[in-house]
Formats: sequence, structure tokens, C-alpha cells
Amino acid sequence: MRALLLETLHPKATDILTAAGIAVDNVAGALDEDELIEALQGVELLGIRSKTQVTERVLNEAKDLIAIGAFSIGTNQIDLAAAARRGVAAFNAPFSNTRSVVEMAVSEMISLTRRLPEHNKLMHAGVWSKSATGAHEIRGRTLGIVGYGNIGSQLSVIAEALGMNVIFYDSAEKLALGNATKMPSLDALLGQADIVTLHVDGRAGNSGFFGREQFEMMRPGALFLNLSRGFIVDIEALKAGLESGHIGGAAVDVFPEEPKAKGDPFESLLQDMPNVILTPHIGGSTEEAQRDIGIFVATRMRDYVHGGSTSLSVNLPNLSLDQVQGSHRIAHLHENIPGVLAAVNQVFAEYGVNIDGQLLGTRGELGYVVTDIAAGLTKEAVNALREMPATVRLRVLS
Repeated sequence: MRALLLETLHPKATDILTAAGIAVDNVAGALDEDELIEALQGVELLGIRSKTQVTERVLNEAKDLIAIGAFSIGTNQIDLAAAARRGVAAFNAPFSNTRSVVEMAVSEMISLTRRLPEHNKLMHAGVWSKSATGAHEIRGRTLGIVGYGNIGSQLSVIAEALGMNVIFYDSAEKLALGNATKMPSLDALLGQADIVTLHVDGRAGNSGFFGREQFEMMRPGALFLNLSRGFIVDIEALKAGLESGHIGGAAVDVFPEEPKAKGDPFESLLQDMPNVILTPHIGGSTEEAQRDIGIFVATRMRDYVHGGSTSLSVNLPNLSLDQVQGSHRIAHLHENIPGVLAAVNQVFAEYGVNIDGQLLGTRGELGYVVTDIAAGLTKEAVNALREMPATVRLRVLS
């Protein structure tokens, strides 16, 4: 079995897959659609970060692919529905870099509030400009968190410990932690926050959701942070707000278009603005986070390959069954229609196959049944299962 790992993943990912008997090829940068199609011929496992786009066209051409690992929080770079229809499992790392992103957000809030980017630039230019004008503590200021998921909620706790007042808005119902206050609308949050930070997910519906209207609703002089997705913010509107002075400063880690590889040229309308911190999508890029992500996602992929476990998959029914010692395992992904489990077991009965253990899970249009059998598995039984009209993918694991 072969795995292709792109975008300079942590070596731990390679170590885990190699130890499981999987041959691993590593590529430093991202691949475009045509390059990826060519590279995936004969490859069963794909590991990516945020740049490589796994489209329906890629999935149609990648006949051998059985699993994709997104070594990141987001999965919007993968057509998850198309992957599911082809029986390709997708995994991500929803928690592993949370702390790294939170710490960066805190550091940027303090840096902007104390005007550190401007002072740093002047010092490098040989200008001594000691002044308290415009510099503040973050203690007592109001932080508005847009998106109260894993990152937003942890940032809430740390910000409160630093003496900030925390308000948040999320389109879903979320439990407020500590003394944080949930706001009834985004507009209400923008009117109260001294600092607004975005931590929303990458679903297509969030594209361009923060633009000129939202910036104008922010308090005069408020600060703005985006460490979530580049395409959710209108950069031209942000620049206009900064130039007018209505927005007091900004920190941006993600951009609508980003270079594919380290060292590639980068351009942004926000370059050379004194009150702006620009970083190259490194919110989760600490050695600790990348190590943990490498271990977490590679382990999910390994367990799917060898045991059929879909635990924490983002597009297939989640299932994990301890395997009976000495048994064979059949993993059957199928259309979620009535009678499939009975039909599967009827095939086993017809061919004299005795079941040691079995577990079924469903998710949307898909069902997934894992069956352990002690003996009696024949090629004819396997073919009968594979040829069932509802079968999406059949794998004999051991």
C-alpha cells in the first residue's frame, strides 16, 4: 500500500504509516488538480494540509484512493460528499492545534493594543519613538469572538483570565464558558467589542460574510483579527477601514489566495500598513501542534486501513469495533436504504460464513457495517457482497 503526503507534514506521520507497512512518498509543496491526479495513480492514502484541493474530478480519477487525511482543522479543501460517494474516508485534526492558534491570537491582541508593530518598524529604521500615546492594556477591554468552537471557546477562557470582558456570537447554540456572554446577533457583538476576532469554519456559506457593512458596525478604533479562513473577509473593505482610522489595527493570518509552497511570492493589499500584522497562515504552525496533528491524523488513517475504524471520520459513519482474535474482517460501505444489513447477512448464510461480531452505523445517505468472521470466507462470498446493488465499497481487511 502507498501513501502520498503533501505540504511538508510532520515526520511522525511518515513514521506511523511506515511502521504499519505502508510505503510513504513525501512532497514539500501543494499540487494543483492535474498534478494531483497524476501523483495519485496507484496511491491508496493521501495526506494534505490546507493548500491542496481534492475536487470531485480528482476523486473520479483516483481509483485506488481509500482515505484522505487533512492534517489541519478545516476540511473545506476536500469535496467530502464526493469522497463519501466513492467510499473514500476523510479524517482531520479538530483539536490538535487549538492551543497554538489561541496563543497566537492572544499575542496579536497584545501586540496591536500596545502598538508593537509600529514601534518595531521605527526601531529597525533607527528611530527612537518612546511614547504611551495610543498604547493600552488588554485588561478591562471587551473581546468579541465570532465563532465559539474549539478555538473560540478556549480563547474565551484565556482572555477572561487576562482580565478581559468576553462576548461571543455563534450561529449554533453554544454553552458560554466562565463569564462569557453570548450575543443575540453579530451586529450586537460588533457594536460592543474593542477587539473582534474571527474563528468560523470554512463552509462555502461563510464566503465573504465579513465585509464593509460589518467593519462599519465595529466601534471606532476597534481591532480586527482573522485566524480562520481567508475567503470570509473582504480585504478591500478591511483596508478602507484601516486607512480611514475607523479600524485601529488588524492581524491577518489567512488570505483569499495563498501561495502553494514556502518561498513563493506573496502579495496583499494590506502590505506596508503600519498597524497591520501579516503572517503566512501559521496560526497552528508550532512544532508541538504539527507533531500532535501528524500523530492524530496518521493514526486515524492507519486504523482505517488495517481495522476499518471510521472513528472521527468527517464524511463516513463513525464506527469502531474491537476485532475478535483470529478472525477475518469485512468492511462494507453501502447506500443507506432499508434491508441492506439483512441482505449482507443472507449472503453470509448462503455461503456458510459464521459471524463472530458485527456493528452497523449510518450517516446521511451511507451505511457502514463491519463484520468479523472466524472461517468460511470464500471468493464467491466476497464477490456476492461486492456485486450487491447497494454496495459503495467493500474491503477485506484481514
